[in-house]
Amino acid sequence: MARLNLTGVDEGLSVVVSSKLTGADDPEIILDSILKLFPDFTCGLPEKPIFPSSQNDIIASQDVRLDVFLQALHKQSILDTSLDFMSANLDETGTVFHISRQAAMAGKVAFPLQGIEPLGGVITIEIDGQNLGDWLEAATWHNGRENIPRRIGDEFTMDDSGEAVTWH
Repeated sequence: MARLNLTGVDEGLSVVVSSKLTGADDPEIILDSILKLFPDFTCGLPEKPIFPSSQNDIIASQDVRLDVFLQALHKQSILDTSLDFMSANLDETGTVFHISRQAAMAGKVAFPLQGIEPLGGVITIEIDGQNLGDWLEAATWHNGRENIPRRIGDEFTMDDSGEAVTWH
């Protein structure tokens, strides 16, 4: 069965991508890291900070396509991990999750553990929409799920420390 190529656009979802700029964060470098995974991200940028800086800004864009981000998940073969992280904060209104800006700079996706701020900061992705759980499962589907089906919150979901519960 061929994989669906989901984008998040015209699929009943609202997607907001944002990142917080603090201290000496260079807005152009942060924008470049976001554009690697979300090429249609658009926003105005604050001025480049001058040392010492008390910068505390947020850059954000709405209705961002998720196709390049989803392609990266498939290319990196991290679909089950992605399902677990993307659905960890899922409720009836939507989900929010973070990815590493440093990994994004290389066109890669890395999910920081809850409560841990990775070096270089994070990109925040907020997705709202009806039947979002089903959409996340479809967006992260791979052929291995024919043999070992996965669902959000199933017995294979990783624990809070990021460990696979089935490998212990």
